[in-house]
Amino acid sequence: MENKTSSKPHVVLLASIGMGHLIPILELGKRLSTHHNLDVTIFVVASQSSAAESQILHSAMTENLCEIVELPPVNISGLVSHDAALFTQICAIMRAIKPALRSAISGLSFRPAALIVDLFGSEAMMVADEFEMPKYVYFPSNAWLLALTIYIPTLDKVVQGEYVDQKEPLKIPGCKAVRPEDVVDPMVDRTKQQYLEYVGMGMGIPKCDGILLNIWEDLQPKTLEALRDDQELLGQLCKVPVYPVGPLTRQLKPLDSRSGELFPWLDKQPSESVIYVSFGSGGTLSLEQMVELAWGLELSQQRFIWVVRSPTRKTGNGSYFTAGSGEANSMASYFPEGFLDRIREVGLVIEDWAPQVEILSHPSVGGFISHCGWNSTLEAISNGVPIIAWPLYAEQRMNATLLTEELGVAVRPNILASEGVVGSKEIEMMIRTITVDKEATHIRNRVKNLKYSATKSLSEGGSSHNALSIVAKKLELRWKTMEVNAS
Repeated sequence: MENKTSSKPHVVLLASIGMGHLIPILELGKRLSTHHNLDVTIFVVASQSSAAESQILHSAMTENLCEIVELPPVNISGLVSHDAALFTQICAIMRAIKPALRSAISGLSFRPAALIVDLFGSEAMMVADEFEMPKYVYFPSNAWLLALTIYIPTLDKVVQGEYVDQKEPLKIPGCKAVRPEDVVDPMVDRTKQQYLEYVGMGMGIPKCDGILLNIWEDLQPKTLEALRDDQELLGQLCKVPVYPVGPLTRQLKPLDSRSGELFPWLDKQPSESVIYVSFGSGGTLSLEQMVELAWGLELSQQRFIWVVRSPTRKTGNGSYFTAGSGEANSMASYFPEGFLDRIREVGLVIEDWAPQVEILSHPSVGGFISHCGWNSTLEAISNGVPIIAWPLYAEQRMNATLLTEELGVAVRPNILASEGVVGSKEIEMMIRTITVDKEATHIRNRVKNLKYSATKSLSEGGSSHNALSIVAKKLELRWKTMEVNAS
């Protein structure tokens, strides 16, 4: 590594594998570059098999706001079993990538002012220590999940037996308790490797110099207060500053880049009349559930856009590593007979992938059936769109609870989608609740208030803008010290 003189601080970001982790890091990098005058290099662990991910990377490279470097792929077949949980696989990949990251940082022509990793990259912080640079964790989710993650090493010591078998919710100091059925996937079975990985993550994250969160101050003030209270609450475990810097979401593409029938169709629909249905880059449904969802949409008599993937045997995360790389099966076989003909005037069915931010920002869209991944959640809130919460995996059950019970911007089925099939009648009822029933107005008002609050936080002088400015100023001070020492 050369101590090459540069005109401003240069930070290095590491993105974990998967669209849900890549997008927040890219958006953070762009924000640091465009709003806080930093040079940014992003190291990416690409999946090699996701067409949608390749498209997002290509788009980011052409924007030329950050330097993007793909690290060479790693083979983890000898490190984890072929049927290891998704969480375990990601942890193994990010552990195996450390030598490549070390080598890549050594090969830079400048000395980075800091390393910023996401939650799966927390073990890479030791690489930052080797180069004697500050390290930050960008936790691209909400404060409640951060609280649980930091508290899990304590729960590991005090809770006997499986978390899912507990009779009472799991208490977290100063925060909303977590119901046993809402725990994150790694906590479902304490005998599995992914649980040990999660406990290790909870121990590792507070070893950084600061935590950036993809929320804003007004979204979860009580939970943020608990994370900062080092006298009685979670601040004793967190120990480092927490900076809410969100909502950082994908930016709209220019209007002239929109092709096909989708947007001309949307332009013809009444305001807030269309339900958008998508289960994220990794979410998949069983065939039985897809049939019920089709009937529910049809029964609701509401207009809709549905992003459809090949069904899997079980609802879950079946396309996590292959998003946007759909197989050429006949879509008609996924639905009740005649469905595509009957909905021709009121619905659009799109295979595999759609421009979600552009759809959610369209004035004709009035509801979102979502898996509740945090990126999708923020994209909905930032556009004032009510949600039907349909959690599938990871931390999505907690997100759904936050959206329905604390923020009041969503409704959810009585049964967890991962535990059984949500029936067509219930789907119809939920759609009507957020579109035409009396409750719809209240939900819509709440989500529009949050949209306003989110926009304000990112504007000059807003809480999120100021929080990221504090981090940028710290890095600038560090860089100036490095420049003096190098001269």
